[in-house]
Amino acid sequence: MPVVPVPVSAPSRTCDSYNSQSLGRGLNAHIKQSRVLMVGAGGIGCELLKNLVMTGFGEIHIVDLDTIDLSNLNRQFLFRHEHIKKSKALVAKEVAQKFNPAVNIVAHHANIKDAQFNIEWFSGFTIVFNALDNLEARRHVNKMCLVADVPLIESGTTGFNGQVQVIKKGVTACYDCTPKDTPKTFPVCTIRSTPSQPIHCIVWGKSYLLNEIFGTSEDESAFDHSSDAVNAQEIAELRRESEALKQIRESVGTPEFTEMLFNKVFKTDIVRLRSMEDMWKNRKPPEPLDYSDLLEKAKASGVLAAKDAVINDGQKVWSLEENLVVFTDSLNRLSQRILDAKAAGSSDDAIITFDKDDEDTLDFVAASANIRSTLFDIDRKSKFDIKQMAGNIIPAIATTNAIVAGLCVLESLKVLRGEYDQAKEVFLTPFVPARLLASDKPRGPNPDCPVCGVFQIRANVDLSRATLNDLVEDFVRLKLGYGEKDISISNEVGILYDPDETENLDKKLIELGIKSDSFLTITDEDDEVPYVNVVIAIQESKDPLENCPIKGASEEIKIPTKPRKTPAPETNGGSKGDIVEMIAPESNGANATNSTVPAKRSRPEEEDDSMAKKAKRSAAPSSANDDEVILIEDDGAIVID
Repeated sequence: MPVVPVPVSAPSRTCDSYNSQSLGRGLNAHIKQSRVLMVGAGGIGCELLKNLVMTGFGEIHIVDLDTIDLSNLNRQFLFRHEHIKKSKALVAKEVAQKFNPAVNIVAHHANIKDAQFNIEWFSGFTIVFNALDNLEARRHVNKMCLVADVPLIESGTTGFNGQVQVIKKGVTACYDCTPKDTPKTFPVCTIRSTPSQPIHCIVWGKSYLLNEIFGTSEDESAFDHSSDAVNAQEIAELRRESEALKQIRESVGTPEFTEMLFNKVFKTDIVRLRSMEDMWKNRKPPEPLDYSDLLEKAKASGVLAAKDAVINDGQKVWSLEENLVVFTDSLNRLSQRILDAKAAGSSDDAIITFDKDDEDTLDFVAASANIRSTLFDIDRKSKFDIKQMAGNIIPAIATTNAIVAGLCVLESLKVLRGEYDQAKEVFLTPFVPARLLASDKPRGPNPDCPVCGVFQIRANVDLSRATLNDLVEDFVRLKLGYGEKDISISNEVGILYDPDETENLDKKLIELGIKSDSFLTITDEDDEVPYVNVVIAIQESKDPLENCPIKGASEEIKIPTKPRKTPAPETNGGSKGDIVEMIAPESNGANATNSTVPAKRSRPEEEDDSMAKKAKRSAAPSSANDDEVILIEDDGAIVID
């Protein structure tokens, strides 16, 4: 009988063998030896961690302070329903580890601004990835990476749009090189007296009413008080209203509480506003409501009986009566939480703050905002819409996060090879007709940037004995070479030293709030040849410093000076023929200010020769128009006749 050969199965290939084949042995080996940090384990973070693990980065640290919410599950694919209320960093590590057990993943359930994550800790990483969703943390990581001289890959998404940026000290622009939009604030009088948009009523319910009744105090960050002086009388009235609400707060849990609160904010306060006739000359005045009258309408229409169905329908825009039912029910739920907390002796639980995933606070804010919108003839919104607006939720798209996370890893490969000239700043813009991905070369550092446009140094300090005088005299003036220059030294709080502010010199740095990883800024006040601003990163010395309690981390420190600004050329006041204006020809659509050559001033002995050339040029036959630009030989000037 013929022998039938037994098929031999091909040997199974590992993830590392595929990486070696696609990336090359050298780069793959570099990846496996790399130690990377990923800050943020949310929408981008989940996708990015999966990519980093599958790419085979040797050691990956994750830092995230947040816990998993129900609203995260639609786009943060590493998490499941059973993970709700657990640490994002710890769960992400546990789940992602299964993709590649050979990778060492270290999770930190902590704030990236904690003292344990100091400059020395940042210096131990090959690359840092930002997958954050707030401005303050992004700026902190940007600053720490610049001081530690570690490349940072910044990323972000907004709906269908995304961006990836490589940041390298002295090579590319940093995160703060371009100004960022400040968080939106609203004039307090608009919020409290003259709302005209749904968001005004939502902010009133979230940042004012909820806090006054169940929170600590008014959320000042949501309000703009810049016009308080102009509206002094109205501000005084609003303060009196707040005092009245504090008295109502004392009756939480009593049968009269709901009616007292309703009639105060939706009747008494509205009647007072209507009495200010000048305020309503060009707008419709609000209409006050009475709790008893509206409650009777809710009973008669059957809305009160269908309370549960109304509350559970978050997509519907509730009627006025339905909003009253939700307002009353949410108020009862919140009141009971306060009473239970007080009975248990817990002062922390006796304070309730808004959380978009807390149904009690969300119901209260939605109903309050909608009732107030009705009074001012503003469109009401569904609870779903109000959750988006009150929670400052930017629509997150899972596909966008996946694309941006992939781009982050592609850019990291260029960073590992040191090919910063090949790096790209990539924009994901699906609604631009040209193309989905638009890339450009990284922008250079902005010389006026307050973060990377400064000279950064590190100083090892014996905090147990170093004084401000040691810093000023021994380190700044002597070691850094400032000598007798007029200087000022400041931190994030304010000025610590200048020629007129010397009372802190004998104080120890630690008494002035300066500790390890504090940043101090030196400003040179010299008008002649000023140094650029210098930022000193304070690090507590591990070894005893015998001679001087402050020592530079580098032995040789040479601070650059600020470039001199070229004065604008004179245009008036000179005699005829004194100034020859030079204008360079257009080049690739360049801005005129960028292509203007500095003016040349003629010497007196050259005037006759210059005039002769002009006469020769005028006499020469030419078919050019009278305004033709003509090149004068010898000096290369271009003059317009």
